[in-house]
Amino acid sequence: MGQTLPKPGLRPFLPDDVPVLAAIFTASIEELTADDYSEAQQRAWMEAAEDEEFGKRLAADLTLIATLEGSPVGFASLRGADHIRMLYVHPAVSGQGIATVLVDALEKLAGGRGAAALTVDASDTAQGFFAKRDYVAMQRNSITINDEWLANTTMKKTLGASQ
Repeated sequence: MGQTLPKPGLRPFLPDDVPVLAAIFTASIEELTADDYSEAQQRAWMEAAEDEEFGKRLAADLTLIATLEGSPVGFASLRGADHIRMLYVHPAVSGQGIATVLVDALEKLAGGRGAAALTVDASDTAQGFFAKRDYVAMQRNSITINDEWLANTTMKKTLGASQ
């Protein structure tokens, strides 16, 4: 039996959070995506946390941080009213419901912003998570990050009255 974690808290992003969120971002990619992406693809993806644009993207979106006992353990961002731009959880707490708490909150916020549906460009690693939440694959994408090609899938969920 796994240890029961305390209920995660949620709070908004603050500029001082960039270093710890960059660490969560890179750890998540390094430890959770190895079955779906090559080492070269992972390195290229992780390099996104090393430039100042990373913090600017977090600040430009509505970014929520999940915390356990006050420490950040994951984050997610909503771009505009209807697109999940980032969802990353530290590998030490992966599978413990942190991503679910974050996406539940983004779905409610999107609904509150008037969105009829929510989209995400899900990594191959995250696609199963979103599919279980009734997101439907719409199209396959190939993107270039630092000269490496990575695939993801645009998925969409219609938001209903239950949100």
